[in-house]
Amino acid sequence: MRIDLFTIFPEYLDGPLAASLLGKARERNLLDVRVHDLRDWTDDPHRTTDDTPFGGGAGMVMTPGPIFAAVEAVQPRRPLFLLSASGPRFDHAMAEELATTGGFSLICGRYEGVDQRVADHLCDGELSVGEYVLAGGEAAALVVVEAVARLVPGVMGNAASGAQESFADGLLEYPQYTRPAEFRGWAVPDVLRSGDHARIERWRRREALRRTLERRPDLLDRPLTDDEQRLLDEQSHLDEQGFEEGE
Repeated sequence: MRIDLFTIFPEYLDGPLAASLLGKARERNLLDVRVHDLRDWTDDPHRTTDDTPFGGGAGMVMTPGPIFAAVEAVQPRRPLFLLSASGPRFDHAMAEELATTGGFSLICGRYEGVDQRVADHLCDGELSVGEYVLAGGEAAALVVVEAVARLVPGVMGNAASGAQESFADGLLEYPQYTRPAEFRGWAVPDVLRSGDHARIERWRRREALRRTLERRPDLLDRPLTDDEQRLLDEQSHLDEQGFEEGE
């Protein structure tokens, strides 16, 4: 998968892209991530990429010239997205969709924003990583790249990992535990030490449902399946009895 990133701060991206999962995937040629410095396509001695906004107002706006020139010279993989707080929300479903393509590209905005003509006439769309404003699009770009890259076949050592995480099946992930079995008086649920894989799977599914209903009920804005309702009824019964499965 090829990913092109356009920024005025390439050094912001260099470290994270060389570390951990992303760095290993690049070393193994599973990811071809290319970072392009927009200042290389400026035409003045100061390598200027911003100017004052028409109509007045605080701050500066990124000019379209260097961005158009960079994209036209690089011919990046499409779709090309502008990272913007006003764009549609990036989510797991979009990450899954992008992971099946041959690549995509991102433009990192800065200052008060990017000249609208970039979004209207150069990009295929806009993306937002949340309802908040960042100093620039570089942090958002890292979010998108990592969320997509880890779903590319071969990037994660265990292919099942991505299928068992939050949002993968519309639910938050179930609680995770590791050694020691007891820590400062807090014990790992007995069912997880039972060796009964069917019971463990049922417990995990039930905990994922309960956690989703408690923390993100919007994710379950749909009728529950018969199996989901049965699992929640089981949990309600256990709660009434005051014990966990396996006790």
